[in-house]
Amino acid sequence: MRAKISNEEMRELLNQEQIIFPKYVSPLINFANQYAQGTRPRVVGQMSDLIQEFEGNTAAEWRNWYLAKKPEAIKNATEKIWSTLTLLREVLEKIDKPTVELWVKDFIFVKTFLGLRVQEVLLKKGAQIIGTNYRFSDPSEESKGIDGYIGDVPVSIKPSTYKSKAGLPEYIPVKIIYYKKTKKGLEVDYSELEQS
Repeated sequence: MRAKISNEEMRELLNQEQIIFPKYVSPLINFANQYAQGTRPRVVGQMSDLIQEFEGNTAAEWRNWYLAKKPEAIKNATEKIWSTLTLLREVLEKIDKPTVELWVKDFIFVKTFLGLRVQEVLLKKGAQIIGTNYRFSDPSEESKGIDGYIGDVPVSIKPSTYKSKAGLPEYIPVKIIYYKKTKKGLEVDYSELEQS
C-alpha cells in the first residue's frame, strides 16, 4: 500500500501551525541563508542529532528543549542571515536593466555553451594528459554508455554525484571520468584512465 502525505497534512497530523510569508519572502531568505550559512550545524547545532536526543512529543516541548540547549542559536542565525540580506539589498539597488541583459548574454552565450561542451573539454584534456588523441562516440557506442575515446580507451563521462547514487540500474563496462563543477571551473578525476 502507498500513500501520499502533503505538507499541510503533515502539519495537521503533528498539530503544527503554518506560518505564511508574503510571496517571494521565504525563497529570498533561503537564498540569503545559502550565502550566510546561518543554519549550519556550527551555528544552530546538528539537527539530526538534536532531534534524536529530544525526548518530548510536541512542537512546544521541542521549542523549549531546543532553546534551553542552544540559547543563542536563533539570534546568531538571524544575525548572519540579516547581515547577508542587507548586503543583497544594497546590491539589488545597483542592478539595472543593462546588467540583467549582460547576465542573460553570459548565461546563454558562455555558460550554456561551456556546460554543453563539457564532454569535449574532458576528452580533450584527458588526451593531453596521456599524450594521445580523442574522439566522440558514434550513436551505437553511445547506446552502450560510451561518451568517447581517449586513444583507444572507451570512456564514460559522469558528474561526481553519480558515484553516490545507490542502486543505479545501469552498468557501464568502460573507464569513467568523473567531474565536479565548481565556481572556478571543473575538478576532474581521470584516475580510472591510469589503470588502462
